[in-house]
Amino acid sequence: MNVLSFFSSPIGLGHVTRDIAIVNNFENISTNFVTGSGAAKILKKLDYKVQDVYSPPSFIIENGTLKNPAKWLWNYYQYYRDCKNISEKILQKDKPNLVISDEDFASLTIAQEMKIPTVLITDVLETHFTKGIASFIEKKMNKSMQEIIKKCDTVIFPENGKDENNIKRVGPIVRQTNSTREELRKKFSFEKKTIIISIGGTNAGVFLIEKALEVISKINQDIKIVLVSGPAVNKEFKNVKNLGFVDNLHELIFAADVIISLAGKSTIDEANAYGTPSIFIPIKGHFEQEDNAKEQGFVFEDINRLEELVLEKLETKRNQVNTDGAKIASEIIQKLMV
Repeated sequence: MNVLSFFSSPIGLGHVTRDIAIVNNFENISTNFVTGSGAAKILKKLDYKVQDVYSPPSFIIENGTLKNPAKWLWNYYQYYRDCKNISEKILQKDKPNLVISDEDFASLTIAQEMKIPTVLITDVLETHFTKGIASFIEKKMNKSMQEIIKKCDTVIFPENGKDENNIKRVGPIVRQTNSTREELRKKFSFEKKTIIISIGGTNAGVFLIEKALEVISKINQDIKIVLVSGPAVNKEFKNVKNLGFVDNLHELIFAADVIISLAGKSTIDEANAYGTPSIFIPIKGHFEQEDNAKEQGFVFEDINRLEELVLEKLETKRNQVNTDGAKIASEIIQKLMV
């Protein structure tokens, strides 16, 4: 049986959820995941083989704004060095036929040194966290990242568009469900209009939870609020059903009438695929989330008009979109294993 090592970035939960969507399409391939934090927790709950060995640095968020990105970037560099040491030990022991990385560049560096074929899954080709003097360091890191990307056998990009060099654009990668929306609504007891508030795998979105709860409480409609606060939030929220950490957010998104979320790529793709009207508020200063939100028509300042947006989305018709991104990505990977 073919064996591959799948290194999934634990910075957020979106990486591992799209990786699960891909792996669900594999046939006769033994997959060993390497990650950490909430991502490892999801994999364990779903009975995947996983090594919980990565401890990523946390963003510093105040009132929805990213603070001291240069410090975070420095911490990320230290984390990258630690991950190189960890991945080297794992790859020397496991000797996989193929290494797949979802934005874990440390494992790619080691795998390429060991002449193991590599696949990168990413929606970012360079970062833009810093300005001023710190940006020179980031530019150097981006240059190294782009050299790693060029050496990959294949780069899977979860967006629509034309292939270019080793980059394969497969379309959005989302998890599938075998249940109908009606079955899911019954399963989750969503008898009335239901709004999901979700913030991913860190506590960075607590500001959004607090603002959304404040706004929805003032709306004169019979609305059910379901909070998915994730694995890193210990704060209690009154008068709301808090599911905490879940491994099936895609099903909750499908069943809901509206979702309010940070602007993570995978959550956006799943909401669009399942046709759920959505509001995406990015962390201010987080370039990737701001870019994602902008593509959906949102900016950070929209948090100040949440009531207007919620009322609008409650009346918006669903527009489900089929995507084969996960299947196409899995086929590309399986061909490399032959």
